[in-house]
Amino acid sequence: MTRAFALALCAGLAALAPQPMTAAEAGDAVFAERGPWDLDAALEWRMTVEGPQAEGFRPLADAAVTLAETIDPSDQQPVLQLTQELGTGSRKIGPFPISGGDPVLTFFLEQTVRDMSALSGGSPHYIRNRMKEALFRGGEITRDEGGVTASFQPFAEDANAARMNGFDTLRLTFVMADPDDPIRELRAETDAVPGYRSALVLQ
Repeated sequence: MTRAFALALCAGLAALAPQPMTAAEAGDAVFAERGPWDLDAALEWRMTVEGPQAEGFRPLADAAVTLAETIDPSDQQPVLQLTQELGTGSRKIGPFPISGGDPVLTFFLEQTVRDMSALSGGSPHYIRNRMKEALFRGGEITRDEGGVTASFQPFAEDANAARMNGFDTLRLTFVMADPDDPIRELRAETDAVPGYRSALVLQ
């Protein structure tokens, strides 16, 4: 939001401070319509995942996720292809329609669901539904000269918090220059020790 600097210098400086927005706008910013995508070059996010040892959980120190535009051989139409590089190999995810949606956001949320389920023993279905509810109905958002940051705590008041092995403190954070642009940083982290931390950072 732009402001006229007609007041004193202190008022002008105050206008540059992060401005809180409504909770509903947090979900709107994260799920903004970023399509139709037009990628001249592939976009790469560096990926790291940290957490305690557990069956089904895989920490990642040197991974990446790439979003690229390609051609669907079945109909010769442009589509989006997500590729996860794991250091020991890669796997392709998709294709996704070029017209809308955010494959990187979908991938990140599903990765967080799987990790939380493995580390807490919780139901992926329950975790996914609670995250969806928080992302659409809650959250906090601030806008400053650097862009927009939206954050959510899906399990802060959950009735099952005591059984979540620290995931009741899970915070999801999304940083973007503008809601219409690709999300440049996606983070999931807990306050527990040892904690869980997952991040995708646009390069």
